Amino acid sequence: MKPLAGKIAVVAGSTRGAGRGIAVSLGEAGATVYCTGRSIRGQASDLNRAETIEETAELVTAQGGVGIPVRVDHTVEADVQALFEQINKEQNGQLDVLVNNIWGGEKLTVWKKPFWEHSLSKGLLMQERAVKAHLITSHYGAPLMVKRRKGLIIEVTDGIDYRYRGSLFYSLAKISPIHLATAMATDLKPYDVSAVAVTPGFLRSEEMLEHFDVTEETWLDAVHGGKPDSEHFGQSETPYFIGRGIAALAASDNLLERSGQVFPSWQLSDEFGITDVDGRQPHWGNYAKQHGFL
Repeated sequence: MKPLAGKIAVVAGSTRGAGRGIAVSLGEAGATVYCTGRSIRGQASDLNRAETIEETAELVTAQGGVGIPVRVDHTVEADVQALFEQINKEQNGQLDVLVNNIWGGEKLTVWKKPFWEHSLSKGLLMQERAVKAHLITSHYGAPLMVKRRKGLIIEVTDGIDYRYRGSLFYSLAKISPIHLATAMATDLKPYDVSAVAVTPGFLRSEEMLEHFDVTEETWLDAVHGGKPDSEHFGQSETPYFIGRGIAALAASDNLLERSGQVFPSWQLSDEFGITDVDGRQPHWGNYAKQHGFL
């Protein structure tokens, strides 16, 4: 009952957050997952966090898949090229799922400032990580899929449309993957390869738990904690919610019909009956509409 058994996946940017949840969920579905990112044991990235790609790979394996950690800076073309050369050699050219989840912009966005007052260097670095890195990764990953005339590229973003997201640089970084998926879908269609964008709702990531001074076990304590947006935290979802949705999407049999579209976690949950690891089925779409966010 492993729908992705025998499938080969890459989750680019799987050190933590949604990337880790996606990688582990693909493993849960039986896939072999190359877990890539910059943070390895003994060598953290500039984000200086404790999570590593080795930990993610171990979690993938523990869930029944095969986790393979590879240190890759996806803004460095040579790193990315070497990754796909390794996969081509080790997997005989097979690549079924490529997830572009590179972000690294947590500390780069300056909120409540017009773009001309925002740090230009931070804003441009955000584009390098969230747009340029995705382009480089797809450039080297897509040919493996095109050659076999099958595969799925997934762009992970924030939001389902092109509306302003509170900061020009953040908006550009999060809207661009939606268009990347649409444009790639057009180029890939003659080769029977699909491309889509996906988005979580209010993601209960490691960093967000720290922001609210709670753990995964005590996260509901944050709802009445008084911090900005804490009242909405009750509708949050773990990274495994979007991960399980992506695993179900990747295993579906009508990917070409879906190509070029955007799929939020709540829509995937509705369609595939996805339940979060805490037993809940949060629906950020309905909640956001009720509160005027969508």
